[in-house]
Amino acid sequence: MAKTTFAEEVYLHALTGRLVGEDLLASYNKVAVVSMKNIICCSTATAAESAFISQTGGKAWHFIVEKGNEKEVAEQLKEYDGDAILLLFGGGTPIEEAKELFSNLLEEMALHEIVADIIIHVRIFAAGGLDEAIKNEKIKEYLKERNVYLYTFDLDNGLMLVHEMEFNDGMKLHRIAELPITCEHANLLNKSLRDKKIAWVET
Repeated sequence: MAKTTFAEEVYLHALTGRLVGEDLLASYNKVAVVSMKNIICCSTATAAESAFISQTGGKAWHFIVEKGNEKEVAEQLKEYDGDAILLLFGGGTPIEEAKELFSNLLEEMALHEIVADIIIHVRIFAAGGLDEAIKNEKIKEYLKERNVYLYTFDLDNGLMLVHEMEFNDGMKLHRIAELPITCEHANLLNKSLRDKKIAWVET
């Protein structure tokens, strides 16, 4: 269990969202951000949206996915027609529920033939949500045709790692970028995930 307080978790996810918005989304003009209906995911989402808008002057919109509205959200995403879709599934919701919503939404996105780059949050990936989703051939074939990116963290070296994903033969990750994070961000990540402080010094 995380040793962070709830307030620290909210702030931690805001720091993550800021970095995603400023760096991972910087090359896009119109972004859709999809999250579950919980404070933790929405903290990441709103920080990413505000950072993206401030950094680029682009357009962003927030979509909330809940059990039973996956088709409706896919229809909204199709109509919105963004360049990229940021999928934030993980903290704040029981992980099995998050994995089910994630798979259901991806299947609806495939059925609606939504064309956009897809960016996936580390939590749902680490919990095996993507592994389970691509057992569905519709989802796997859909993701093969998209540019799919994942961000993870190197906790020991204070880095956000950006990967391009390949689905032709199973699932492969190709690291394409390393983004330094602040000492504050890294310490909160370590405290949340491993209950420790890091030794490296921010320069």
